[in-house]
Amino acid sequence: MKKGQVFEGVVERVEFPNKGVVFVFDAGKGNPENGSYMIADAENGRNSNGVPVGGEQCVMVKNAIPGQRVRVQIHKKRNGKAEGRILEVLEKSPLETREPVCGIFPQCGGCMYQTMPYEEQLKMKESQIKTLIDAAISPGRSYEFEGIKGSPKEFAYRNKMEFSFGDACKGGPLTLGLHKKGSSYDVLTAADCKLVHADMTEILQCVLTFFQERDVSYYQKIQHVGYLRHLLLRRGDATGEILVNLVTTTQQEHDLQPLVEALLALEAKGRLEGRIVGILHILNDSLADVVQSDETRILYGQDYFYEKLLEMEFKITPFSFFQPNSRAAEVLYRTVREYAGDLRDKTVFDLFSGTGTIAQVLAPVAKQVIGVEIVEEAVAAARENAAHNGLTNCRFIAGDVFRVLDEIKEKPDVIVLDPPRDGIHPKALPKIIDYQVETIVYISCKATSLARDLEMFQGRGYEVKRCMAVDQFCQTVHVETVVLIQRKDT
Repeated sequence: MKKGQVFEGVVERVEFPNKGVVFVFDAGKGNPENGSYMIADAENGRNSNGVPVGGEQCVMVKNAIPGQRVRVQIHKKRNGKAEGRILEVLEKSPLETREPVCGIFPQCGGCMYQTMPYEEQLKMKESQIKTLIDAAISPGRSYEFEGIKGSPKEFAYRNKMEFSFGDACKGGPLTLGLHKKGSSYDVLTAADCKLVHADMTEILQCVLTFFQERDVSYYQKIQHVGYLRHLLLRRGDATGEILVNLVTTTQQEHDLQPLVEALLALEAKGRLEGRIVGILHILNDSLADVVQSDETRILYGQDYFYEKLLEMEFKITPFSFFQPNSRAAEVLYRTVREYAGDLRDKTVFDLFSGTGTIAQVLAPVAKQVIGVEIVEEAVAAARENAAHNGLTNCRFIAGDVFRVLDEIKEKPDVIVLDPPRDGIHPKALPKIIDYQVETIVYISCKATSLARDLEMFQGRGYEVKRCMAVDQFCQTVHVETVVLIQRKDT
């Protein structure tokens, strides 16, 4: 198997998070039309008859659905494994039983699984997580895998969306939406994205039309010239409050008051179900393609909105971290609260606490909760929200978990971990384990990082008791995992 070669094959399965395993047809072994070809197993290097044939018959690809017949081109060989990209889907998967619900599928890389019924998406993600955790469990140990909980809303669930300005082809008209699959430059207008509430698509269309009519340029990442960068929209699912954030460079000056009037007219004409509470102009001259603020100007209203979660209210600013699926976040946090057990008279450490949502969910049933988070803005938001919700037994500390743990005088009875995607830093993990608390609840948005960290927990006297997957990202490759870890002698 060489770089550039093209093969046909069937997607046997999709491993977390987006690794399609394709068994390619070996022309030297038979005719794929009559089924006499040989296929190789990615794990043990055997064909369907159990005969060793070598792992090169297996190709890993992205953006696949189990059961699809695809044409694949090899583009890389690493560690003895071949990686490729899908050139064409020759036959749909038997699992693809519904029509796309969005006008830019499958060109957009956001919703890979929307042609699969949601029940099938959940089954696939459940299998992916169980396979990873099973492999991470120490020999001779068992745990309770409790399946997957789905999102209460399959569509229109995202409370935050970052749209990019650009064009769909070089020199084409201005677009506003999401990047084309496999491209860092081509942007497709997301005029009917189904991951967001219809209010967001109304606002997107209004903003796009405004700048198209004025022939305003977008920021080109290679030349570093242009004005329009991103449209960041945030909408409370429970409150309906909307925060509109236009992100531009400082290379040009435009009168944005007519845009404000056009956006507010949407509400006045009954085009929005929710209510715009703030319109912001965020200036960003960073060379990196990131949404950040060098300066923020309030064009209308305020620079925050409120969202409700488990009977509490949270103030959210443009860059505050908040779970993007509010209703599924409630499912996730109820699971965390259940796994944490009886917290009366107990001190809880919420490490990597973000804006403190988990800490505030646990505070009403705990003696005290101490949150640690490295992002100072998030800590400030956590303190403000805790006060807003009348919680007096929450404390939030800004700093690196690795260093802050040396400074906290209190000792935890329970630890909750919700680290970034890459998991817990190897230097911080031993310090966490050294507390030797009875109960640890680990929430992970990247199960491969979780599986890696579980090895150290188990090597230091802990065992996995329960595991649950929670789907917050319907139609996409992502899924959350919650694990209950306890000391062996408990």
